[in-house]
Amino acid sequence: QVQLVESGGGLVQPGGSLRLSCAASGRTFSTYAYGMDWFRQAPGKEREFVATINWNTESTRYAEFVKGRFTISRDNAKNTVYLQMNSLKPEDTAVYYCAARAAGDRYWGQGTQVTVSS
Repeated sequence: QVQLVESGGGLVQPGGSLRLSCAASGRTFSTYAYGMDWFRQAPGKEREFVATINWNTESTRYAEFVKGRFTISRDNAKNTVYLQMNSLKPEDTAVYYCAARAAGDRYWGQGTQVTVSS
């Protein structure tokens, strides 16, 4: 199985920055890792895709609403994915979830709260 440990969430003012981290562990991920993703979910809304990175090619893809503001990256040696969030807006407020894709499955972290407010 895959275990995910997230960190970096918190309260930030509009225009500020946060860096989320998600460390994956487990034999399944180490052997069959395909990619890692970030999703987010605001109260009363559906969970939405934010960004993804291919674990092998490092190719990335972003939701339109974060392009130019968020950057996803990974450190293969540490099995860790990062989400650098700049120019944060109140509408970015949500629980952010790390997800690992390995062996045909998606594994979810517990989520970390990001609140953007003045």
